[in-house]
Amino acid sequence: MESLKKKEVVLVGAGIMSATLGTMLKELAPEWDIKVFESLSKAGGESSGVWNNAGTGHAALCELNYTAEKKDGSIDVTKANKINEQFILSREFWSHLINSNIIDDPHSFIMPLPHMSFVTGEKDVLFLKKRYEALSRSLQFGGMEFSDDPEKIKEWIPLVMEGRKSVEPIAATRMVKGTDVNFETLTLKMFENLRSQKVKVFYEHTVRDIKRTKNGFWKVQVKDDATGAIRYHRADFVFIGGGGGSLPLLQKTGIPEAMHIGGFPVSGLFMACRNPEVIQKHHAKVYGKAKVGAPPMSVPHLDSRFIDNKKALLFGPFAGFTPKFLKNGSMFDLIASVKSDNLFTMLAAGVKERSLTKYLIQQVLLSDKKRMEELREFIPEADSKDWYMVVAGQRVQVIKDTEEGGKGTLQFGTEIITSADGTIAALLGASPGASTAVSIMLELIERCFPDEMTGWENKLHKMIPSFGISLTANPELYKQMDKETAHILGLD
Repeated sequence: MESLKKKEVVLVGAGIMSATLGTMLKELAPEWDIKVFESLSKAGGESSGVWNNAGTGHAALCELNYTAEKKDGSIDVTKANKINEQFILSREFWSHLINSNIIDDPHSFIMPLPHMSFVTGEKDVLFLKKRYEALSRSLQFGGMEFSDDPEKIKEWIPLVMEGRKSVEPIAATRMVKGTDVNFETLTLKMFENLRSQKVKVFYEHTVRDIKRTKNGFWKVQVKDDATGAIRYHRADFVFIGGGGGSLPLLQKTGIPEAMHIGGFPVSGLFMACRNPEVIQKHHAKVYGKAKVGAPPMSVPHLDSRFIDNKKALLFGPFAGFTPKFLKNGSMFDLIASVKSDNLFTMLAAGVKERSLTKYLIQQVLLSDKKRMEELREFIPEADSKDWYMVVAGQRVQVIKDTEEGGKGTLQFGTEIITSADGTIAALLGASPGASTAVSIMLELIERCFPDEMTGWENKLHKMIPSFGISLTANPELYKQMDKETAHILGLD
């Protein structure tokens, strides 16, 4: 059988994506040889890092940008249903890892936490009510609560309501079955298991180049950052999961699918609370609505977090700009990514996204006083002495030519690029990323290993019972998976 043929696999980057793919492949084809190369000194240090990732278990419970308002005023819940299903897949896989003793202690990486949406103003209150009514028709969002009563909202989020003097309408929705996820801890746990299964993980090793050989294999050039030594590794399959660093490596492969693709880096800042009394007053992830002209990844949110076994409170993000593609990257990353094939794509995006450019300039120029004013829209009585700035992770949004958007369209979301023969794949983009890692890696496996899939389907169903099944169309299975995974992960 094809799946029994031993293959050499190289995973670039030791984040949640490589951890998920490596763990899946090790169960599906334990005889395959897997090597992982990471430029940092540990796993989960870039986009998966606990301070670099908002930790929202993205399930469309509170994210208003996943439910667009159509021209006729109705709410499109298609994307919300899809993302909710994808997060359930992640919960199924993590539950399998717990049941199989591959990882332990679910509360070290996932905690139950209400997810809320909060809006002000008549227009946004109407939108939120219509969103609530549209989502409530689906089993997946059963249990969602809506209120435009200030006293009820104060019961839910007292910190947000204390001292609120505005007379304009307000409203909130709440889903108590939301989560906070520490993707860094989850990544570290999976890599610990992979190393115990003789997967070779090389830290402080930077992949410099990836080229196809005449006999169809991939030659991966790797630099040992400690010694400066350059070594070459042969691979049947390569996954480029290096966060923002994926695009430059994808371009080096020379595959046609990498043509006419660019990237736009966006950095982020969060305000973190240092006052334990304030932190304890809030217990939810509260998402607002993006301001006019702001990109979807800049939706303001006030998040309770669980970091290093302690409760934390963060507000943001405030967008910033740096030409780096990684938090630990180079100031030349952006300019080096502009090639002859994507030059006009990038220029077209620059013309189209003038409002985004203006928004980023405004964000970069924000003073601490202005940031506090934005925080006080969520916490009216916030004291500047209680808050400090944290630099979050770097995100690179995909720019490509599309039929719908034309040349130089800025994409929001996560995208897999694969070669025609499926021997190399790269992950580009940003949110909801980590939360939907399992769904993304399942799609990658189906696209890159079609010959092996026949022999792998039973194993995949044991790992992820709803694999290949629409949970939206199968409400009984959804209820079963929701209940079982909540119990195993300690979310009930």
